[in-house]
Amino acid sequence: MTASGLCLFGEVLYDCFPDGQQVLGGAPFNVAWHAQAFGLVPRLISRVGNDAAGERILAAMHNWGLSLAGMQQDTEHPTGRVQVSLSEDHEPSYDIVPDSAWDFIDAPGGSPALDCQLLYHGTLALRSPVSRSAAGALRGQLKEGVFVDINLRTPWWDIEHVRAQLDSVRGVKLNRDELALIVPQAPSEEEAVQEFMTRYAPQLLIVTLGSAGALAVTDQGERARIEPRPGLRVVDTVGAGDAFMAVVLLGVIRQWPLLDILQRAQAFASAVVGVRGATVADAAFYQTFIDAWGLS
Repeated sequence: MTASGLCLFGEVLYDCFPDGQQVLGGAPFNVAWHAQAFGLVPRLISRVGNDAAGERILAAMHNWGLSLAGMQQDTEHPTGRVQVSLSEDHEPSYDIVPDSAWDFIDAPGGSPALDCQLLYHGTLALRSPVSRSAAGALRGQLKEGVFVDINLRTPWWDIEHVRAQLDSVRGVKLNRDELALIVPQAPSEEEAVQEFMTRYAPQLLIVTLGSAGALAVTDQGERARIEPRPGLRVVDTVGAGDAFMAVVLLGVIRQWPLLDILQRAQAFASAVVGVRGATVADAAFYQTFIDAWGLS
């Protein structure tokens, strides 16, 4: 596929921190932001309010070079926001404001819509029937398939809806707790992975394991596992999984070896947790990785 065939569907919003700082966020937005910095040409399909916050988002996207072709403006619902709380060990919890503009994304037109070949979306993006319907219409047009990021944010998920999103997907990313919820009867984590692969048959499954790193498994029986380096400087872990996923998608498109994908995704996510929020508006932040990975 071409670098311009990557589309991302779902939420764009402001993460609002206890110290008053507001940082652009939303899983598909974060992934698109990083993908743009790494030389892809992603299309974000989302919706903002016809308000000052929405205008700031569109301006930030334009300034970063992101396409606005998939963006919609809503005159009835406000731009999304999330109130982020941080525990003493920097782990975030989220109050995701309902009935935001991104809950009302219209199905994009065109054939195929916006030249999408590979689509990324998370399960949170489908919490409302309107956006869920739009994503379903888009999924039916794809050439290269769908990558689904399981993100179970209480109370915005239902296990049957989540499982329904896993049929006929190319790839899935989830964490070990989410794996246990989707495959609850497996007696061990290893058997849960095998049952997941048998039941849903993705080409690629990524399981993030927190302080234990991450595991990748393919439908061809290939496996790779990595552990994070110790002594990381952590400001917060907001968006760490999105940073990881951006490099996974980059690696899939560039056809990197599986272990390289994991190692590079982990390295980039480890850098992102050292800054406030999920996105970085400094191209120099990415240059070390661009040079190391031969992307320049």
